[in-house]
Amino acid sequence: MNAVTAQLRIRIGQEEAHYGGELVDGARLLRLFGDLVTEITIRTDGDEGLLAEYSDVRFTAPVRPGDYIEATAQLVRSTKLRRFVALEARKVIASCDTSPSAARPLAEPITVCTANAVTVVPRPKRSSPPDSSRHRSEKDTVLTGGR
Repeated sequence: MNAVTAQLRIRIGQEEAHYGGELVDGARLLRLFGDLVTEITIRTDGDEGLLAEYSDVRFTAPVRPGDYIEATAQLVRSTKLRRFVALEARKVIASCDTSPSAARPLAEPITVCTANAVTVVPRPKRSSPPDSSRHRSEKDTVLTGGR
């Protein structure tokens, strides 16, 4: 069985500086992770799924505007309704203080964040008899996002 993976590479823009020292907030990295988890569930289940949990989130190095971040996800375990995904974001190009537009490729990427995620995929829909008048329960509404 081939490993299911996903990858994104983005440049952090100046508009994403959020804190003193031109730091980017960690939520930006978690949004990248959310996109990767969504891609994993689309690849495995044909559905975006619902992100249920992040755990073991560790921010290990600062991210600043001008940095290029490469984020990866790997499916590490599956159950009937859950997918467990390992996530990592690495800085591959770093902005420089020498000028506002200066940057340098890094010989070795710097890990800036790691996390684990759990996503829930919807149960396969059962076909109902054509004359069925069953109403959706509250539980059905929650599991399908109200659709």
